[in-house]
Amino acid sequence: MNGEQVTLADSADSVSALVGAVGAAGVFTLLIVIVWQVAATWRARMLAAREQQYKDLAAKYAQLLEDTVELQRRTVEEQRQTLDELTQTRLAVSSMEKMMREIE
Repeated sequence: MNGEQVTLADSADSVSALVGAVGAAGVFTLLIVIVWQVAATWRARMLAAREQQYKDLAAKYAQLLEDTVELQRRTVEEQRQTLDELTQTRLAVSSMEKMMREIE
């Protein structure tokens, strides 16, 4: 009897050790999966934030491009207006020179 009790005790210890090892492996596996998922979520958020920054940058670039085109249009219009005024001034000066030559 005494020998059987030792065998049963050894068997129970082996089973309990095996259950403990499987339980510990399960807990470690669960922790690894949780850490992995947290890291994946964090990475996805960082990529989404970077994508949003790229979109914002593209929108700013588009706005600046529109502003630049508008400024160039205004500059061309002002240059035409200045050229017209200069042409009128030259005609007036030529007319005055002609008139002064006739007076002499």
